[in-house]
Amino acid sequence: MLFNSLEFLIFLPVVFGLYWFAFKALRWQNLFVVVASYVFYGWWDWRFLLLIAFTTLCSYLSGLAIGQLEGNRRAQRAVSVANIVLNLLILGVFKYYNFFVENLDALCAACGFQLGWTARNIILPVGISFYTFQALSYTIDVYRHKIPVARDVVAFFAFVSFFPQLVAGPIERATNLLPQFLKPRRFDYARAVDGCRQMLWGFFKKLVVADNCALAVNAVWRDYASMPGSTLAVVAVLFAFQIYCDFSGYSDIAIGCARLFGIDLMRNFNVPYFSRNISEFWQRWHISLMTWFRDYIYFPLGGSRCGVSKTIRNTMIVFAISGLWHGANWTYVCWGLYNGLLVSLGLLIGWKSADKRVVAAGRWLPSVKDALQVLITFALCCLGWIIFRAPDIHQAAGYVQHLFATLFTIGPMPWKKTCLFILLMVVVEWLQRDKQHALQFASGSVLGRYRALRWAVYYAILVVIVTCMGVSQTFIYFQF
Repeated sequence: MLFNSLEFLIFLPVVFGLYWFAFKALRWQNLFVVVASYVFYGWWDWRFLLLIAFTTLCSYLSGLAIGQLEGNRRAQRAVSVANIVLNLLILGVFKYYNFFVENLDALCAACGFQLGWTARNIILPVGISFYTFQALSYTIDVYRHKIPVARDVVAFFAFVSFFPQLVAGPIERATNLLPQFLKPRRFDYARAVDGCRQMLWGFFKKLVVADNCALAVNAVWRDYASMPGSTLAVVAVLFAFQIYCDFSGYSDIAIGCARLFGIDLMRNFNVPYFSRNISEFWQRWHISLMTWFRDYIYFPLGGSRCGVSKTIRNTMIVFAISGLWHGANWTYVCWGLYNGLLVSLGLLIGWKSADKRVVAAGRWLPSVKDALQVLITFALCCLGWIIFRAPDIHQAAGYVQHLFATLFTIGPMPWKKTCLFILLMVVVEWLQRDKQHALQFASGSVLGRYRALRWAVYYAILVVIVTCMGVSQTFIYFQF
C-alpha cells in the first residue's frame, strides 16, 4: 500500500481509531499493529507475507537461542552467524541472483567456457533490504549484549513489521524501537499534531516537488543524447531534488505517522544538501542506513582507529557494500565507490566532518566560505546522482560525456514551475534547518505564537498539494 494512495487515506484513520479506542490493552494493541502492518504489506502481494514472517521468526528464535546459551560464546556466535547467513541468503536470492548469474556467466564466457546458467524471473519483494537489516540488527545486538532477549513474540513481530517504516525505513534498531512495544502507550495530542505536521510536509515534498521533478527527469533521460548541456545540467539538479524529496518525504510521512501511534522513529535526513563536504553529507543522508553500516561493518573492520590506509580501505568497503545494497546493478556499485573515493579524499586533505552543527548556525545567511563549500558539495552529489539514475554504466558515461561536451549550449527550460517548488522547499528547510522537520515551530516564533497563522500555512500547503501535485510516482526506494 502506497502512502500516496486513496487506500492509505482510508486505511490510516481506520487503523488509528481502532488502535486507540478498541484495542487499549498493550498486548492487543501490539497484535493489532501486526495485523494492520501485514494488511498494509500484503496489499501489494500477499504471498510475500510468508517471507517477512519467516525472517521475523528466525530472528526471534535466534535471540531466544542466544539467551539460552548464555556463557557459551562459541555456541552463541554460531547461532548469530547462522541467522545472519540465512537471512542474507534469502536477500541474495531475491535481490542479487540474476545479477551474479549474469556477471559470472559473462566472466566465464570471456575465459572461454560456458556455465549455461540462466536468469530467473524473480520478483523483488518490496522493502526486503529494509526489514532484513532491521531484523539482523536485533540478533547482532543480542549477541553483543546491547539489548535483552525479546520474549514477547507479538511485540517482536510488531517491531519488525511496524507499517509506517516497513518498506522504506528508517531502518530502526531494536534498542530504540523494540522497547516502545514493550511498555504501555498513551495518546499524546501534542505529539500527534506534530506528527501530522511532519506528514503534511512529507506529502508536499513527495507529491509536489519529487513527482513534478520526475516528469522532467524521465523525459530528458529517454533522449539525453540529443539534449544540450545546459538542459542535462538542470536535469541532474532536478534529479538530486527528486530523490531527496521522494525519500526524505517518505521518511517524514513514516516518522509523522508513527507519532500518531505513540511511537518515535529515528531521524533519517538532516538537511543533507546544506552539508559543507561529502563526509558531512553522508552523516545527514539516509542516517539509519549509514549508521547501520558504521556500527555493523565499519567499526568491526577497525573503523578509523587503524591508520590512514586501513581507514580508507574500510571506508571503500562500506561504500561499495552501500552501493550494492541499493540494487543489483554496476551503476550502484560505481556510485558507492565514487562517494567512497570522495570521502577518502576528504580524510587525506583533512575535511572536518565531526562538527554536528548545521551550517550558519544562529545566522540568517551563510558566510561566503560556507556557501561555496555547500555549492561544491552539492555539485559533487549531483554528479554522483547521474551514475545512480543511469540504467547502466554505458549510459551514465554517455550522459556525463555529453553534459561536459555541450555544457555551454543553451537549451529550452520548460520547468520553471517545478524550479519554483524546489526554491520554496529549499527556503523553508533553510529557515527551519535547526528543527527536526520543516513545520516544527518554536513557541517563541511568530507562527508558534499565533494559531491562525499556523493554520493558514497548513491550508496553503494543502492547497498547493491538491492543485499542483505531479503525476503519481512510486517511491524510488521501494525498489531497494
